[in-house]
Amino acid sequence: MKVLVLNAGSSSQKSCLYEIPNDAIPQTAPQPLWEGKVNWTQDRGVAEIEVQTATGEKLHESIYGDSRQAHVAYMLYTLTRGNTKVIGELSEIDVVGHRVVHGGQNYRHSVKITEEVKQAIARLSNLAPAHNPAALEGIEAIEKNLSDVPQVAVFDTSFHATLPDAAAIYPGPYEWVEQGIRRYGFHGISHQYCSHRAAQILGKDLTSLRIISCHLGNGASLAAIENGRSIDTTMGFTPLDGLMMGSRCGSLDPGILVYLMRQHDYSAERLDYVLNKASGLRGISGVSSDLPQVIAAINQGNYRAQLAWDIYVHRLKAEIGSMLASLGGLDVLVFTAGIGEKSAGIRQAACEAFRFLGLKIDPQKNQNKPVDEDIATPDSTVRVLVIHTQEDWAIAQQCWELIHGH
Repeated sequence: MKVLVLNAGSSSQKSCLYEIPNDAIPQTAPQPLWEGKVNWTQDRGVAEIEVQTATGEKLHESIYGDSRQAHVAYMLYTLTRGNTKVIGELSEIDVVGHRVVHGGQNYRHSVKITEEVKQAIARLSNLAPAHNPAALEGIEAIEKNLSDVPQVAVFDTSFHATLPDAAAIYPGPYEWVEQGIRRYGFHGISHQYCSHRAAQILGKDLTSLRIISCHLGNGASLAAIENGRSIDTTMGFTPLDGLMMGSRCGSLDPGILVYLMRQHDYSAERLDYVLNKASGLRGISGVSSDLPQVIAAINQGNYRAQLAWDIYVHRLKAEIGSMLASLGGLDVLVFTAGIGEKSAGIRQAACEAFRFLGLKIDPQKNQNKPVDEDIATPDSTVRVLVIHTQEDWAIAQQCWELIHGH
């Protein structure tokens, strides 16, 4: 069967097409037949379209027009046109899967998209304003171009639906619980994929492993995984909680917000901007939200860049420690996403703090751009894996399972 996956961001829409046998899902991710991406620039109405196929054909165009749906539709038509053609008609697609960041309390599993599901995604947009509306745009673009093809919503929050109440409920007034204010957690598709892939790499039963998954990208979160289930995570009611990130602050004293509102007349809009866009690596370093640029500034003697690195590492170690306490031990530490996969320095710094557990990494393996590899020494008491996260493939797998009734 052919599965089209749409992964919507606030300023981009990624898509890929997989072909999966009807009888069984492959153990490892196949190469997509086709991959497409729309990037929306700051110029209103301009979109950069990038497409490539498994056979190496490529397309790169700038197109104009105010409708994001039209841009997505154009990207999809490259599936059936020109050098990037991989299928005869769009109707050959059997199912379309969408990454939806926030599913609230009601959506604990992937579901076929109905009008009711669309309304719920729209309602939850106030909790994920950068992502849920973008996912809806993708859903509606598919409805216009592939009206008879079933669509599936795969929620980033659903993997964390297994959090115990003690981990999920904030210690505010109990009315918050009744209002749906709780820890939802995010990056669930990535954490779930990486936990399964870790068990696969190690040849172990997933239910026998205590795993801490470190998804370290521009957004970052940890998950404590026991018996294949998330039991704790660092992101909370929104993706602002937990680790220091590229431009997000992570956890801080809420009294700071009250102080800024009272003493410096901060509005809700200004707070939102500062916490989401002007904090984290960008806010401290004054250089960039991009770690390689921060490292380049460190090498030039930039004090604030060094401070940003030090805070990032300190908070990462502290949050790994909190996940360790939730699990009561550790079998596998996983690093994934842009920083987790590419920064040997961050992996080294994080692991050094847990040598008291008997955790040891091989410096040469760590520096050698590992992919889906164990970088721990043979005598390490904890396996340390670098895994290339494949959210799109995980979404395709869940679509296959839902369509086949698994």
